[in-house]
Amino acid sequence: MAATSAATLPVRSSISFGPKTGAFPKYHNPSAVKVGSRATMASFCGLKALSSVSCESEYSFLGKESSASLEHAFASNVTKEDMGLNHLLQPQASFKVAILGAAGGIGQPLALLIKMSPLVSTLHLYDIANVKGVAADLSHCNTPSEVLDFTGTSELANSLKGVDVVVIPAGVPRKPGMTRDDLFNINANIVKSLMEAVADNCPGAFIHIISNPVNSTVPIAAEVLKQKGVYDPKKLFGVTTLDVVRANTFVAKKKNLRLIDVDVPVVGGHAGITILPLLSKTRPSINLSDEEVEELTFRIQNAGTEVVEAKAGAGSATLSMAYAAARFVESSLRALDGDGDVYECSYVQSDLTELPFFASRVKLGRKGVEALIHSDLQGLTEHEQKALEALKPELKASIEKGIAFVQKQAVAA
Repeated sequence: MAATSAATLPVRSSISFGPKTGAFPKYHNPSAVKVGSRATMASFCGLKALSSVSCESEYSFLGKESSASLEHAFASNVTKEDMGLNHLLQPQASFKVAILGAAGGIGQPLALLIKMSPLVSTLHLYDIANVKGVAADLSHCNTPSEVLDFTGTSELANSLKGVDVVVIPAGVPRKPGMTRDDLFNINANIVKSLMEAVADNCPGAFIHIISNPVNSTVPIAAEVLKQKGVYDPKKLFGVTTLDVVRANTFVAKKKNLRLIDVDVPVVGGHAGITILPLLSKTRPSINLSDEEVEELTFRIQNAGTEVVEAKAGAGSATLSMAYAAARFVESSLRALDGDGDVYECSYVQSDLTELPFFASRVKLGRKGVEALIHSDLQGLTEHEQKALEALKPELKASIEKGIAFVQKQAVAA
C-alpha cells in the first residue's frame, strides 16, 4: 500500500528547486503542497512555492508515490508566465478535527501531530478529565490550528459540532497478559456512547475508530449509526494503518531497503492472526524465503504484544499508534481537500470477501471510500491464501460479537 499521506515537517528531506514562480491563481489545492528542507523552516504557515519540487523523506508521512504525485500536481499548475517570479504559497487550513479521548496515551501525541497539519483550522480535544492542560499546552505551538478543549459528557455534543473528521482513541489500553477480547466489555460501551453523540451531532463526518478491539468496535459503531438512521459505510474507518507502518518498517530493516521505498499492503483485521501482511505484493518486489515470510508475518501480527511486554505494564503501543493514526487523518484531510490520489489500508464495510467488514487498501475521496482495491487479493501465494482462510472464522466471530452487543443493548433498552 503506497504511503500516500502528505508530509508534515519531515525530519530530513532532499528538495530540489527550479526557478522561482509567480502567482498560482488556478491552483486549486495549495494546501496539498507541504515541503520540508534541511534548513530550518522560518514559518510553518508560510511555505515558499517553487516551480519544481522533488520530495524524498524517509522520516515523514510522505511515501514514494505521494512524492511523485505531488511533484506532478505541482509542476502541472505552473504556467510559463509564472516562471522567474517570486510567489508565497499559503496552505489553507480549513478542516475541523475532533479527538475523543485526547488526554490519553494515544490521544496526546496524536493531538500534537494533527496540530502540525496545515490543513487543520480547528482541533477539538475531548475527554472525561485532564484535557484542559493538554489543550493549553498544545495551544502554545505556533501552527495555524486553534485548539479548544471539552471536558465530560455535558460538553461532548459541543466538541462534535461542525467537525469534518472524528478520531476515537478513547478506551483502556492493553496490559500484559490481556487479550483484545479482554478489552471488549469496557471499550464496547465507551465506543457505543461516543458514537451516539457522533450520530446526533456530526453524522456526515469521517469517523476513525482506534479503540480496540477494532475488529468489533467498528461493527459496533456501524450498528449505532444504523439505529440512528445516519449510517454511511463510506465514512466509517477502522484505523489499521499501524499494521502497514510496522510491516513497512520490519521489511525495510530485514532487506536493508530505504523506508520510503517499501510498501506492504496489510489486509484482514487488526488483531493477531486476522492481520495478514501480503508480503508477496511488497513494493519494490523482494525475495523472501519461507522462513523469512513466517518470521515477518509473526512479528507484524504480534508487534503490539512486543511493545506491551517491553513497557512492562507501563503502557501499550501509544506513540507508533499515534503516528499511524495521524498519517490516516492526514490522508483523509487530503481526500476531503480534493486530492484524487489517496490510498490507505483501512478496516471498512467490504465485499472483497464474504465478511461484512474487512481491512484492505481503499481509495479515499471527498465522500469517503471511493473504491476497494480488489487486485490485492488476487494472485496470493499458497501461504497467504491459507492464512486468509484461517483468519476468516476469528474475524467473523469478532464482527458478530460487536453487532450482537449493540442489538442486545437495544432490546434491553
